[in-house]
Amino acid sequence: MEILKIEQELRENSYPGRGIILGKSPDGTKAAAAYFIMGRSENSRNRIFVEDGEGIRTQAFDPSKLTDPSLIIYAPVRVLGNKTIVTNGDQTDTIYEGMDRQLTFEQSLRSREFEPDGPNYTPRISGIMHIENGTYNYAMSILKSSDGCPDSCHRFTFAYENPKAGEGHFIHTYQCDGNPLPSYEGEPKRIQIPDDIDAFTELLWNSLNEDNKVSLFVRYIDIETGTYETRIVNKNQAADL
Repeated sequence: MEILKIEQELRENSYPGRGIILGKSPDGTKAAAAYFIMGRSENSRNRIFVEDGEGIRTQAFDPSKLTDPSLIIYAPVRVLGNKTIVTNGDQTDTIYEGMDRQLTFEQSLRSREFEPDGPNYTPRISGIMHIENGTYNYAMSILKSSDGCPDSCHRFTFAYENPKAGEGHFIHTYQCDGNPLPSYEGEPKRIQIPDDIDAFTELLWNSLNEDNKVSLFVRYIDIETGTYETRIVNKNQAADL
């Protein structure tokens, strides 16, 4: 599979929706994660990321303008021991609770399917990072309707053991803008991951469509020690990038 440049993937797509990136830094010492949200409606754009313990959550930037919290207010990132969970909805909690009961990532998601937001039926995309004794693996999942049919759910899980340094994978909810929005198709895209978290954050934020981008989360975790650095950028707040 060709290694793609993430900036090109984002600049050529005005509305990939919500996206997850997992990978490893070129020097092989850091596990990298990124999650972004976009929005076309005022309700979707009225959001920010805020830190919540070791994870993050979404909240309304202007609570007076919040019309429907379902599907837009959730915890995209939670940490369970040596596992970091990243998703585009409240299935973060489903995975956390399932894995806390010794279920696998895939088993935990069996109780969920795509979002009930017809006619889009937005896919649920999820990622799990597992760091233990200096080793790092990650997996990604997508739960999607069958070509917009709400009666059929297609489930795909992609596992990456001992990922190569400098590489990662990118999955997002929509192929492109549209009405209804077409679901993502195919495997997660193979992309390059840089060493520097600030450079990666800036690259991602500046490549997202200016009108539709809302918030971005980036985290680099030291594979040996488990310590991490986090960056959050919100369009609705003053940003340095």
